[in-house]
Amino acid sequence: MTGFSKPPIKPARPYFSSGPCAKPPGWSPDLLAGALLGRSHRSVEGRTELSRLIASLKSLLELPADYRLAIVPGSDTGAFEMAMWSLVGARAVDVFAWDVFGQLWVRDILDELKLDDVAVHEAPFGSLPDLSRADGKRDIIFTANGTTSGVRVANFDWIAADREGLTLCDATSAVFAQDMDWAKLDVVTFSWQKCLGGEAAHGVLILSPRAVERARSYTPPWPVPKLFRFAREGVLDEALFDGQTINTPSMLCVEDCQQAVAWAEAAGGLKALQARARRNAEIISDWVAASEWATDPVADPATRSLTSVVIAVSDPSFTGLDLAAQRRFIGDMATLLAEEGAAYDIAGHRGAPPGLRIWTGATIEAEDLDAVLPWLDWAFRTVQAKGAVRRPG
Repeated sequence: MTGFSKPPIKPARPYFSSGPCAKPPGWSPDLLAGALLGRSHRSVEGRTELSRLIASLKSLLELPADYRLAIVPGSDTGAFEMAMWSLVGARAVDVFAWDVFGQLWVRDILDELKLDDVAVHEAPFGSLPDLSRADGKRDIIFTANGTTSGVRVANFDWIAADREGLTLCDATSAVFAQDMDWAKLDVVTFSWQKCLGGEAAHGVLILSPRAVERARSYTPPWPVPKLFRFAREGVLDEALFDGQTINTPSMLCVEDCQQAVAWAEAAGGLKALQARARRNAEIISDWVAASEWATDPVADPATRSLTSVVIAVSDPSFTGLDLAAQRRFIGDMATLLAEEGAAYDIAGHRGAPPGLRIWTGATIEAEDLDAVLPWLDWAFRTVQAKGAVRRPG
């Protein structure tokens, strides 16, 4: 026993994972009773359900009428790699990376696609690269929000309106949480398992008219697997944007996402979702500012994530530990919180510096964030007092 009193109130929904994320408030399996189960996704009814979800997502996103949206395999990772394998290579590339997933796109471009003219613009965790180095004559590849680093692009003003290249944006933890300047974005991908609280394994691919023209005019020099193929020999597969899919989707997940969209619309639509995320992120940042042991690792507050909020530890009892011991410390905190049913899945990403990460997207309730914060203090002081983490030397 440590002598530290446990807080009297726990979050009603202690689900703070950064993916898959918390279900929408009020969610119940009963909402899925109307799912088209045991039926083909290629049936009239199946195509109708998929087309309805495409239309619902486009409406919720306030997508321009001439932008296309498709449901694709492989979550956001599959959607973004589909875009890269199918569209890049026609021009030189600028790629901006400041977190684990941005680095994955760098490796794809250099090691898998083996493009020659690639400029890699990087920054350490907590910072953005110099976005002013984006060249409008080149294709631009970036993540809108670094899910593992807690750093986002605050806006898209740095992208030229008269650019010649395409912009490819991995927006899986930004879409529905911040404004997307569609005129600056040619390819956008996300998975509904994050900001909408849907289920995993399905991705969404959005193409601007400029991206469609690239698909029609450019054939990649490498083989494109079937799972990545939305165009072939200059012909766009238009059916994908009207309810057909490349492989077999889960109609249960499709219904679940449709229910999430219905919740979002009832909550007030896109602006309301953005306001919920912003308010939630502010709850964490205000607490961090007053904390004795936690700190904000983001260099510029304007670029602080509105969804995947990262918390660093500044207390000397932690910073004096070696890296392995710091990871054990965070792991012990996360385990304690999970065992108490106070917070699940809040340890930072394994590829990031040791710290905590709390999802603050729109499906999280503000009162649950208020309730979890005293538990963070309790867990930190409990692990600190145990002295269970061996110090170096």
